[in-house]
Order: sequence, then C-alpha cells, then structure tokens
Amino acid sequence: MATDHGCPVPGARAALLLLADGRFPAGGHAHSGGAEAAVAEGRLRDAGTLAEFCRGRLHTTGLVAAALAAAATSGADPLGLDDAADARTPSAAQRAVSRRLGRQLLRAARAVWPAPALDDLAAARPRGVHQPVVLGLTAASAGLLPLDAAYAAAYDCVSTPASAAVRLLGLDPFQAAAVLAALAAEVDSVAEEAEGAGRRALREGPAALPAGSAPLLDLGAEAHAGWAVRLFAS
Repeated sequence: MATDHGCPVPGARAALLLLADGRFPAGGHAHSGGAEAAVAEGRLRDAGTLAEFCRGRLHTTGLVAAALAAAATSGADPLGLDDAADARTPSAAQRAVSRRLGRQLLRAARAVWPAPALDDLAAARPRGVHQPVVLGLTAASAGLLPLDAAYAAAYDCVSTPASAAVRLLGLDPFQAAAVLAALAAEVDSVAEEAEGAGRRALREGPAALPAGSAPLLDLGAEAHAGWAVRLFAS
C-alpha cells in the first residue's frame, strides 16, 4: 500500500509494469476486447480504424473500468463496486467475460501478491468478481496507488484490441504500437478522470461512478458469443 506521504512503496512501479504486462498470467491474451467482432463487421480494417476503435473504447467502457479499479484501490467496498459494474455492463456476454477475467486475475494475484482482502473477495464471490474490481484490489495488494490502478485499466482497454488486431488483420506490430503511442495523452486524461471518480465513489458511493456505454461493443459481444468458430474468447 501507499506510504504516509501518498507515494507507492518501494518496488511498486515495477509491480505496475508487471500487472500491465500482457504476459501476466491473468488470461487477457485470449481476449480481443471486441476487436474480433469489429473486424467481422468491417468496422476495424487497418491502423486508422484501430485507432478509432481504441479511442472509443477508452472513453466509454475504459473510463468505467478505470474508475472502478481506482475506487477499489482507494478502499471502497468491493462487493458494492461489483454490483455497480454489473449495472454498467448491459451485455450478458460482457458480464460473463468480465467475471471470467476477474477469476483468472484473482487467482494470479493471490499467488503473486497474497493479501487477506483478495482471499475475502474470493470467498465472498466464488463465481467471480468483475475484472476492474479485482484489478483495483490487486493494485492495492501490490502497493500501488489508485491512479496506478486507473492507468492499468485504461491501458488494458486499448492494448488488448491493439494486440488482437495484429493477429486478426495481419497488422504490422509497429503500426499497432504506434496507435498505442498516439493515444498516450488520452490514456493519461482518462486515468486522471477515473482517479477523481474513484475518490467520489469512496465518499458518495458507487452511484458516483461514470456509466459510459458502447452499444456496438455490447451488440458485437452478444453476436460473438454465439459464433461456432472464433480465434478469441471475446
């Protein structure tokens, strides 16, 4: 957790890099963040449309996820946040995916950064907790600050589809990396906004969290869940 001066404990920055690393064993590599459905629908075709897709995701569901993560790191009730995440995820397929990723992240987090709060969460919701809530508690267990958790969530929401686009479109990895680099300032902005929302949620309750929506992502997720053959789990 943070020191008395509000700074992360020694080693926390390295922990943030580990948590945001796509190779961290939390199952994210098997998901496309909606990119596979968007490719099939013709909305994601190249580096330009990838940038548009990631930007839209960042400022809607990405902001919600980052705020949930920040609130969880701040000490807000994780079960209340889990219910809030459910209410902000209208797609049943998206809810199932988020809880599946939450279970996988919680399993990894308990092995890497063991903490009573993680054990309590696993016992309270054995069927899984939404991934951003688990991410926030994991960040706290790793000694990170709410802004760090918000950054990890915001970055994940753009890096997941960017990585998937390399496989789905045969996109040049350099182009995908350039898309992420071009979004850096917007990731900063979303993370900072999310941290503020997390502070409000700690004071006022989960209703203070943002509720941005992305209907095309929801529709795509529902269609994708019914595919007989697919490259990614979501």
